[in-house]
Amino acid sequence: MKPGLEFEKWEGLGNDFVVVESEPTLDDVRSLCDRRRGVGADGVLWVNREPPRMIVFNADGSRPEMCGNGLRCVAAYLARPGQREVVIQTDAGPRACLVERDPAAPNAARVAVDMGVARFGPELSRRIGDAEHTFSCVDVGNPHAITFGEVEPLHYQEVGSTLEQQTPGGVNVEFVRAQPERLDVVVWERGVGFTQACGTGACAVAAAACRDGRASYGAPVRVGLPGGELTIEVSVGDSGATGPIRMTGPARRVFAGIFNG
Repeated sequence: MKPGLEFEKWEGLGNDFVVVESEPTLDDVRSLCDRRRGVGADGVLWVNREPPRMIVFNADGSRPEMCGNGLRCVAAYLARPGQREVVIQTDAGPRACLVERDPAAPNAARVAVDMGVARFGPELSRRIGDAEHTFSCVDVGNPHAITFGEVEPLHYQEVGSTLEQQTPGGVNVEFVRAQPERLDVVVWERGVGFTQACGTGACAVAAAACRDGRASYGAPVRVGLPGGELTIEVSVGDSGATGPIRMTGPARRVFAGIFNG
């Protein structure tokens, strides 16, 4: 790592990231994300300003196609004073973001993101441990396997890590409990493990819930995660996909610094 790497630490509902403008190496990513000897984060966001672009690295150095919470952080990071709209290129395609700032909280923003569409894959059944589990497979620029309330929390880690390892390229796993007012979700994120929040996971869960009649298309869907709540709106599409999905939630700059490795 080059000495004197400038960075900012950002978080969205506790899903935390190190934002850099210099291309990181694999060792850089792992060093920055190390919670004992580095800055500590779920991932690194490599940002280009012109044109706006975000490349995501998980804490283990792997490169996912997309990160919803990270995208909100990058939108707030890039938006100039007075700028509300920014379109960011990602490995999953361009994403339009709307940034709302509160003058009383200059380090925080509320960001709405056009997350594209969700595409539904075949249902997946897999025996893990002593039980057979069924998952809805949803792609929102990255892959998700979703189960609604059929796994005991004690087994989340075993099921999540096993399914990630057994899936070529890995997969994010969402465990969902449908409540009267919202969907409560715990996420096992590929390349990271349990995270406080996952924006793409929330979108995938809302899409599956709308398809299955657990939530309504065109209406705000509240998705509760360990780190807080996101609002997701899913529009109607065709039989294999939704229409555009909009995600709204917070992003916050925690601190800035210089990392010397």
